[in-house]
Amino acid sequence: MMAVGRVAIVGLGLIGSSVARAIDERLPHMVVTGHDASAAVREQARDLGLCTAIVDDPAIAVTDADLVILAVPVGRMAEAAEAIAPGLKADAIITDVGSSKAGVAEALARTLPNHVIIPAHPVAGTENSGPAAGFASLFDGRWCIVTPGADVPEDALAALTGFWQGLGAKVDVMDAAHHDMVLAVTSHLPHLIAYTIVGTASELEEVTESEVIKYSAGGFRDFTRIAASDPVMWRDVFLANRDAVLATLQRFNEDLTALQQAIRRGDGDKLEDWFTRTRAIRRSIIEQGQDDAAPDFGRKH
Repeated sequence: MMAVGRVAIVGLGLIGSSVARAIDERLPHMVVTGHDASAAVREQARDLGLCTAIVDDPAIAVTDADLVILAVPVGRMAEAAEAIAPGLKADAIITDVGSSKAGVAEALARTLPNHVIIPAHPVAGTENSGPAAGFASLFDGRWCIVTPGADVPEDALAALTGFWQGLGAKVDVMDAAHHDMVLAVTSHLPHLIAYTIVGTASELEEVTESEVIKYSAGGFRDFTRIAASDPVMWRDVFLANRDAVLATLQRFNEDLTALQQAIRRGDGDKLEDWFTRTRAIRRSIIEQGQDDAAPDFGRKH
């Protein structure tokens, strides 16, 4: 297996800062250099002591790095790759943490044609953003999906897999296009629905904003948590994964129409059957350790 001794993290938001913290806690032998395009974020990262060093030049940040992690919005992948290109060593592994993969793989391969590129997606996060939002245990027991191309060296793939496992994640290998369809169902469409519901509620003339906030029941409250996610990141995700999102949205609209018809007809059997199936999915998620059954989603009151 290739040895990873030096890591460069480009982008020090929630995921990038969590990677830095997890390395410090779990893989303390590694030297970590960080960079962010924002001078304010770089200064905050220095104050937090996130990395071995925080540097202002992205090309200098990746110098001598065995593994380079691009933790930037998917719409900025090509720009970030261009910025680091002058400092990359020939055998460096370049990866990312974006929520869509096919477009990222294409952008990185086009920008860095002579380098080992292995796109990845740690399926973990919160609605918060910025370097102060990260924490070392973010990846514990979570899946990291790795989407290597056909020509990726086995030792490089093993090194990246071992790295994520070292941070506490479970690793699965998947085709990039298949990843994008799976995540359109499990992540992208739910976010789109959350943004829509919260936006619709705020625009209803017969319900004042204060009432929406005051009488928020659990369902609407949980939608607002999702809808508070980083708007720039999610703008780029929807644009980058538009084909899979639109295909999934079409199926969702068909199912929504069927439920609308059941309600109009008073078809209780149809509604109960649908709700029973979806309840079983929730139980499966808990059984697989991707959430717990604590009352009120484990909230502390």
